[in-house]
Amino acid sequence: MTLPAPFAPLVSGGDGLDRYPVASTVLAARLADLYGVSADAVLPVRGLTHGLELVWRLAARDGGAVQAPEAEPFLTLASLYPRAPRGTEPTAVIVRALGSAEAVAEMAERLGTALLVVDEGLIEFADGASAAALTTTHANLVVLRSLSLAYGLAGARVGAAIAAPATLARLASVLEPYALPEPSVRLALQALDPSRLMETRTRITGVRSERERVASALSRRMMVDPGVGPILIARPLDLAAALTALRAMSVPADASGERLRLPISARPEVNDRLLTALDAAPARSRPSRLGQSVRDTKETRIVCAVHLDATGPIAIHTGVGFFDHMLEQVAAHGGFSLRLSCEGDLHTDPHHTIEDSAIALGQALKQALGERRGIARYGFVLPMDEANATVSIDLSGRPYPVFEGTFDTPYIGDYRTDLTAHVFRSLAEHLGAAIHIAVTGQDDHHKTEAVYKAFGRALRQAIRIEGEAVPSTKGVL
Repeated sequence: MTLPAPFAPLVSGGDGLDRYPVASTVLAARLADLYGVSADAVLPVRGLTHGLELVWRLAARDGGAVQAPEAEPFLTLASLYPRAPRGTEPTAVIVRALGSAEAVAEMAERLGTALLVVDEGLIEFADGASAAALTTTHANLVVLRSLSLAYGLAGARVGAAIAAPATLARLASVLEPYALPEPSVRLALQALDPSRLMETRTRITGVRSERERVASALSRRMMVDPGVGPILIARPLDLAAALTALRAMSVPADASGERLRLPISARPEVNDRLLTALDAAPARSRPSRLGQSVRDTKETRIVCAVHLDATGPIAIHTGVGFFDHMLEQVAAHGGFSLRLSCEGDLHTDPHHTIEDSAIALGQALKQALGERRGIARYGFVLPMDEANATVSIDLSGRPYPVFEGTFDTPYIGDYRTDLTAHVFRSLAEHLGAAIHIAVTGQDDHHKTEAVYKAFGRALRQAIRIEGEAVPSTKGVL
């Protein structure tokens, strides 16, 4: 692979050290797509702290200084640094607050030749826009991003420095050999695979929403500091008692001085434990029925998530348009939230994409049902114009598929009609259910859609909560 021009000398520098292995260019390209910049504007680093370390190394090498004022927002910082006389500017100024693009641009201009380093490690959880786009017009601007919290790679330590190519070349000149371990690169590429991003964005949205809800509930009982990210800072009147109550509810909080650091999850039932411990909300009587399946093979990469107690969102992306529409019908008529993203080998045939998506959906539904306590268990029916589909379901835990019906049309769009029976066989096997389907009619489009809609309606009946007992004389399903 050919390296972007600013990094080419780094593969075999004057000291003979390999500072930027060619394998990392794949990650640089993926990060560039994520951040909306060109590949030659991204230098992968080991998280924010490594990016900051490079700035200090650069300053130390050049005999300069780094300033990191503790103030916010950007406009206040900008007022601290009017244009200084030549020769008196700091080498770099690090800003840890988030602000508007206009404020970042103004401060970059005020600093003259000094680098303005903007820490955007939590920007995914904030309302402000990234300053990354400004790096094309402000050569002294460096934006640091991280995959730690938003993308679940806190242990892998992967991030990026975003800047003009010439500025990145300066930072890369003080980069140690093999700065990013190969396992970290692989984990980052996996986390940034298109099949993962839909769920990641949903989780980020959930954290933001839950953070606001929890902060509102807690503010009625104690001081809550403003901020961003999956951590909330609170100041309870009795810090020791609060920590004891949180630990009793298995909430991993910790103290920092008089402040309490509280983790915020995207899942309401997890945060409700926190609120219950701090006497800010009653405990929920029944946890949400959530299920997720991650399936990676040489043919497909899939993430599927369901929420049986919510009607949305519904988002399906498999690359097979008609199949997407059919799975949307299942979720809409089933009355549950479904998110499924698949990157498959469509260049060969849609078979693997359709089959593996059905497997992932069955696995996610099985996980969401858990012990199947209190469910109706059975479901049945549905006519669609001249077509008639009958679907009977028993969520017994025992797989048994039966499909009666034929199709004369080989394809509906890119969807192979002969795979319809295969889809429901995969669902029965991986959901753990008896699924009996019979369909008749003249229009294959209507017949296929009737089957999926009827399955959704039957599933809606079967997953409905009717009580607390497991619906079986055995006591288990």
